[in-house]
Amino acid sequence: MDLNDFLDYVNSGKEVESPSEVQEMFDELLLEATRIKSKLNCEYHTEDEIREIFADLTSQPVNETLRLIPPFHTDCGKNIHIGENVFINANCTMQDQGGIYIADNVLIGHNACLLTLNHNENPEKRGNLLPSPIRIGKGAWLGSNVTILPGVSIGDGAIIAAGAVVTKDVEENTIVAGIPAKVVRKVGER
Repeated sequence: MDLNDFLDYVNSGKEVESPSEVQEMFDELLLEATRIKSKLNCEYHTEDEIREIFADLTSQPVNETLRLIPPFHTDCGKNIHIGENVFINANCTMQDQGGIYIADNVLIGHNACLLTLNHNENPEKRGNLLPSPIRIGKGAWLGSNVTILPGVSIGDGAIIAAGAVVTKDVEENTIVAGIPAKVVRKVGER
């Protein structure tokens, strides 16, 4: 299986059976990501070098406006899609096999965790994985220690308060907080 076939499969949202050829590709991509992350996270790099290594990790061009503070963690890297003027703070984790789409002008705080895989609930199929994308809208702000679960979309201009666990879509220009995250108010309201 090549990378394009893998991405087509996981982006379709189909269940990934274990064992399977797709699952084997997960393992191969994990080893490659581990090698690249070691280079990114264990040495000093200029901003340009960080973007170059990140492009190697994602196998796609990275624009010059990306600001990433290592360490950065992923177990794939090949299904991360980032817009312009994005800031990702230290110790962010992106489990991106299901696809992570980050629009322009997004801020992501320390220790944010974006997860795109879930397991089958059936105990006999628990090793099977269910990929589902995360979409972060323009100008959204994810605070420190935020967790975004599979299939969640964050609307343009939304704010996710520090420590929130987001289990459902967040409307644009909305502030959410808590576990699970609940609406606090609209941006700009008091």
